[in-house]
Amino acid sequence: MIAPAELRTWIVHEDDRLLVVDKPGDVVCHPSKHGPWSSLVGAAREHTGLGMVHLVFRLDRETSGVVVLAKDPAMAARLQTAMQERRVGKAYVALLTGELTGAVTVDQPLGADTSSPVFIKSAVRGDGQPSVTRFEALSRAGGFTLVRVTTETGRKHQIRAHARWLGHPVVGDKIYGPDDRLYLEFIDGGWTPGLEARLLLPRQALHCARIDLGGAGIPFVFEAPLPADMLGFCRRHGLDAAKAAAALA
Repeated sequence: MIAPAELRTWIVHEDDRLLVVDKPGDVVCHPSKHGPWSSLVGAAREHTGLGMVHLVFRLDRETSGVVVLAKDPAMAARLQTAMQERRVGKAYVALLTGELTGAVTVDQPLGADTSSPVFIKSAVRGDGQPSVTRFEALSRAGGFTLVRVTTETGRKHQIRAHARWLGHPVVGDKIYGPDDRLYLEFIDGGWTPGLEARLLLPRQALHCARIDLGGAGIPFVFEAPLPADMLGFCRRHGLDAAKAAAALA
């Protein structure tokens, strides 16, 4: 559950039409059956006192970083149209397993992974939707890579599925990591020492670090620094987290 005071600490920007937050990696965006304070949208409604707020850019529950909500339908439509037309700039930072050198663009179609026991999983498949992701190595050490990620399309789990296809899955990813059955194990029994030994972090190390609304005619750029769990991982494994901030400037 989200406490009102906690939500206020996440706010990056608020005005009459926008609410922008730096979402932690354990908060679901969409409303849930457990009441308004169990989701970001529900908590945002309570915070603003509005009957409805519009989630313009969503993140998976375990993905942290910048989330933009519109306070009125006109602003929501404006931003959603700009998003569909690829006029909104978004940049992510991720921790990948293995040491990736340089920059690589993955241009591989994505669709449902019908062979996986996890029904929500996506996979590269010839009849999938066009999907393009660019990974840029920022720092490599100890068998891991800190990367900047941008996308040309917005498919479900795109970054995570493309990282898996590339052979460098996101650290801590229960679905696209070493074995998708770890996700089912987590659902059944929660976080355990066995899962920690294989996944290293209790959530996927993916963070939306920057959103630029200039292409939508809104002169705002919103940024969120690397969260504590990803910073700690970088320190433990000798990765230079400062390069993430420099790459997003």
